[in-house]
Amino acid sequence: MNETQVAPKGQRAIRMGLIALIFFGTALNYLDRQVLALLKPMLQADFQWTDQEFAHFGSSFQIAAAFSLLGVGWFIDKVGVRWGYGVAVAVWSLAGMAHALASSVQQFVAARVTLAVAEAVNTPAAIKAAATYLPVRERSVGLGVINSASNIGAIVAPLAVPVIALTLGWQAAFLITGALGFVWLLFWWLGTSKLQPVATRLTAEDDGEKAPPWRALIRDRRTLAVIGAKTLTDLVWWFILFWAPDFFARQFNLGQGEIGYPTAIVYVLAAAGALSSGFLFPMLLGRGMDANRARKTSMFAYALLILPLPLALYAPNQWAAAMIIGLGLFAHQGFSTNIFGMTADIVPARQVGSVIAMGALAGNLSGAGMLEFAGWSLDSGYGYTPMFLMSASAYLLALGWIHLMQPRLEVVNTADKRPE
Repeated sequence: MNETQVAPKGQRAIRMGLIALIFFGTALNYLDRQVLALLKPMLQADFQWTDQEFAHFGSSFQIAAAFSLLGVGWFIDKVGVRWGYGVAVAVWSLAGMAHALASSVQQFVAARVTLAVAEAVNTPAAIKAAATYLPVRERSVGLGVINSASNIGAIVAPLAVPVIALTLGWQAAFLITGALGFVWLLFWWLGTSKLQPVATRLTAEDDGEKAPPWRALIRDRRTLAVIGAKTLTDLVWWFILFWAPDFFARQFNLGQGEIGYPTAIVYVLAAAGALSSGFLFPMLLGRGMDANRARKTSMFAYALLILPLPLALYAPNQWAAAMIIGLGLFAHQGFSTNIFGMTADIVPARQVGSVIAMGALAGNLSGAGMLEFAGWSLDSGYGYTPMFLMSASAYLLALGWIHLMQPRLEVVNTADKRPE
């Protein structure tokens, strides 16, 4: 479908406000989901959890988030961005606060599942908002700003949460971070009250063509390339996001107030990795490589960067370990950005959303498996070595899978042939 879009007059400031609101909403999304992992030393001392029990919190979150992806698109389409996103933030904020009242594994799991279901709305709502309210010339910039917010949330959380917990108690950390969502809701409701959709006029082909059902897409080797790559690599992101604070505490005998700073360093480097991919692929295209070679060369470079990850196990201090793990997440974010770019290149436009959703579902499920495996490994005396070795090799395996499924990446969306 070809279409032109006309932005309502006098709406630019409101649209910029929308981008800012979704940016902060996404940052809160990642802040709230990290609180539990950052409080593990304190909570484990209070509740005497095993590592396997702690792993259940992470895996239940991932599984709930994975299957929520099947319905959140319908939910946002049905109720609209303004109400749908607002309700989701209210629910996940309440779920975050509910952790403060939990006193058993089952109650913490229930809070995590509710948090996951509501937080799954964030990305579809952000993309829907961009498509509905931002004209094409503003949309790429808007989505880029919004996409960076996950790293901001992951940086702020380890700096703030341990301080709150040590000063006011672990319950206060859940209550305060959850309450921020209701402050955000006030600005959301006021800031979007006069927002107007972009006027869309169809100019060419019939707009009735829809993406094929998932059962048809799963037989496409392009879809399999994306699903396999996400399955192999997303588990690394979820593993580090959930277990990094415990790794620093366990490996270097850090207390509750000391684990936040090395964790924050990891996510500063992750943010840099996301930005770097936006330069590397276009640079390779500019040097005369075709899209296939440039994309795979980019992925190969990032896959090599994560190979030193197991050296973090032998680092002399937490700062050296943070730099090594941060380099790994730098590589993950660069590789992941290339997966999204590859999808936009090779998958017909009407199918991109479905293929990305399928990849995200697979990545969440593999992440759940990795979190459970980590809990078992730690309780069984194997430590972090198996997970670090698996993470280091995941990206070369993912690139090999992509090349097996797509020996030559063929760009099918002509608008995407330009450098990113």
